[in-house]
This record gives sequence, structure tokens and C-alpha cells, in this order.
Amino acid sequence: MSHSPEALVEFAEPVDPELLQLPDPPRRERTWTLLLLLVTALASLAMVVSLARDAAYAFAPSSPFDAGELLALKLEEVGQNRLVHARGMLGASGAIRYERPLESDSYRLAPVAGRSDLWVEIRVPSGQESARFVPPSTFSGRLVRFDAVGPRHRSLRSHVPSSAWLLVDGETPERARWSVGLMVLFVGFAVWNVATLVRLTRRVR
Repeated sequence: MSHSPEALVEFAEPVDPELLQLPDPPRRERTWTLLLLLVTALASLAMVVSLARDAAYAFAPSSPFDAGELLALKLEEVGQNRLVHARGMLGASGAIRYERPLESDSYRLAPVAGRSDLWVEIRVPSGQESARFVPPSTFSGRLVRFDAVGPRHRSLRSHVPSSAWLLVDGETPERARWSVGLMVLFVGFAVWNVATLVRLTRRVR
């Protein structure tokens, strides 16, 4: 049964004039929200990439590789991002001292005596930092290239040659497990932001 145009007009739902007076949807606020979600997702993914080697080291073998004398150590043959045990003397030229927030101990970064491509970070207990401090001559820790270090050591790259290596004394795979949890957290941030971004930009049918 067909309807006349007059009948369609008669049964059409009237438009509420108050609805017509409502402001348009906040496009600018929506755009800023989408931009914030995108930036947060990209930043989270950048942190995931930055923590990738730290997280990988957390699963490295817990038995150290005996690297022998640091002065004669062939870095490329040993490989990076692994736990090593080595012996050697540290040089004084170019060494730096620094501290980290929320830690009472201080740190020293010094090159191996006779080398400029291998540096060692040692932790100095609180109260022992003085001009008479004698650095150790044996080290057990993580061996890694400076261009592959994580966020905790990234600021040190400006003090050493670009192709140098770092031996972090005392850093075992067990102590690097914090990076795994942090990496999972940032992965969760990235997934949530991307999912929310897709949901907000998806056209409603």
C-alpha cells in the first residue's frame, strides 16, 4: 500500500527546536584527544624498543663467561649483552663520577688502562667515595656496546667514543628483570592507546 506525500509529512517525527540550538560536537577537543593517544602510543613503542636489549639480557645465562684480561680482550669475539668475568686495571684519564636519583651510592666510569674502546662502570658504596678510593681489579657484569645501552646508561654516551663498549660491574641478568616488567607495561600502554584510537575514529554504522 502506497502513502501519499501528505501522509508522510503527517507521520514524520517533529524536530525539537532545542536540539537544533545545541552546539556542534567539540571537534577541536576530539582532535586533541586523538593526537594525544597517537603520541602516547608512539612514545610507548619507543620505550619498548629502548628496553628491548635490557629485557633480552634478563634472560641471558647466569653463569659468567671468563673473558680473561681486559687489556687483551677481543670484544667482537666475546659478543655483547652477556655476563662476563674479567680482570684488569682502570685508567684515571677521562674517568667521571656521577650519582643517580634515589640512590645513596655513587658511580664511576673509567676506561680500561691502555684502551679507549672499553670502559667499566663500578658502583662505589656510600661513604667510600674519596681521593683514596682504590677501584677493584676484577669485574663481573654485563658487557654491551655503548650504542646499544638502555635508558639508565644512555646519558653516558656523550663521554666516550661512539664505538666504545661498556662493562657494567655487578649487573647480572637477575638484576635486569625490572626491564621485563617495565617493557610489558609500555606494551600495554601502546595497545590500549591504539585500540582506543581505532575505536574513536571508526565510523559508526
